[in-house]
Amino acid sequence: MTRLNRRAFVVAAAGAMSAPYLSRTAFADDVIKLRCSLDTAPSHPRNQAIVDYIGKLEEASHGKIKGEVFHSGQLFADLNVTKALIQGQVDMASPGTWTMTGLVPDVDFCQLPALYSPAIDVFRRCSDGAPGEFINKQLEGKIRSHILGSWLELGNENWYTTKKEIRSLEDLSGLKIRSPGGAGTSWRIGFVHGIPNVTPWPNVPLALSQGTFDGFVSSDESVNSAKLWEAGVKYSYADHQFYANYIPMVGDAFWSRLGEAERKLMRDVWAANIARYREMSAKSQANARKTMQSNGVTFFDPPADQVAADRKRMMAAQADLIRDTKLSADIVKLVADTVGSHS
Repeated sequence: MTRLNRRAFVVAAAGAMSAPYLSRTAFADDVIKLRCSLDTAPSHPRNQAIVDYIGKLEEASHGKIKGEVFHSGQLFADLNVTKALIQGQVDMASPGTWTMTGLVPDVDFCQLPALYSPAIDVFRRCSDGAPGEFINKQLEGKIRSHILGSWLELGNENWYTTKKEIRSLEDLSGLKIRSPGGAGTSWRIGFVHGIPNVTPWPNVPLALSQGTFDGFVSSDESVNSAKLWEAGVKYSYADHQFYANYIPMVGDAFWSRLGEAERKLMRDVWAANIARYREMSAKSQANARKTMQSNGVTFFDPPADQVAADRKRMMAAQADLIRDTKLSADIVKLVADTVGSHS
């Protein structure tokens, strides 16, 4: 009987000692790792927003969802990240609309002349309204992903050049212009008789300094975060040609690992913070322009009547844009109905 008691005691003690380890192991196995790929620098407002979101998500999930952000194209450039999402090589991304037009042409609706130099509230009626919902459904099907919620704004896109000051669209004729991607941006470069060049964003500083192109389309903050004045940027023609947005998405492979509670949590945390993220982007754009000016970049803001005249010329060529970008009749009508008399 004594031997039996001793034996029971040893077994019980071994079990008690292993219990904390087993609990820790079970907890570790329950952690869901979220890998996010971004091709902009850590100081970029998109990166700051996504890092903040993942931090809040980890806190709200009590550590069950633990994320890691890979900056500056360490994993994938935005032009390639949708393929990585489809193949399950990355869990989350927030690519720009212009990088996905090859999969969903209708994403290029922001290049329609009615949205040339738009008021922000006008564009939001599209991104947060019926056109945006129409796009989201297409993207979720094509990229096998789930859109977390409202789009993350980057801000107005403009022209930037190294040698020639631009004071009208005619001044861009003959210049080699880097496009961030998308048939719509290439169409506009062609519209001003420029020569389109598509270069992934991480490669832009070197290509710019080597004279691969004379100018490019981007935003003040993107130029600022990459310090592109060091690569030769001297001028900006600030026509606000389109309002750039990133779309937050997670791949099906990751989404399938979540329960409904975790899925709802991801959407809720995004919804609770997106307004602040948009404010952060707007503030960073304003600060970026000041920083660029302090580093010798000269800005030209075309007057309203000049912008209106250019928009009118683009409207006359809209049929060509629709053909080249392969926009559907549905998205064109949705935008027209949503924008109303802005054009």
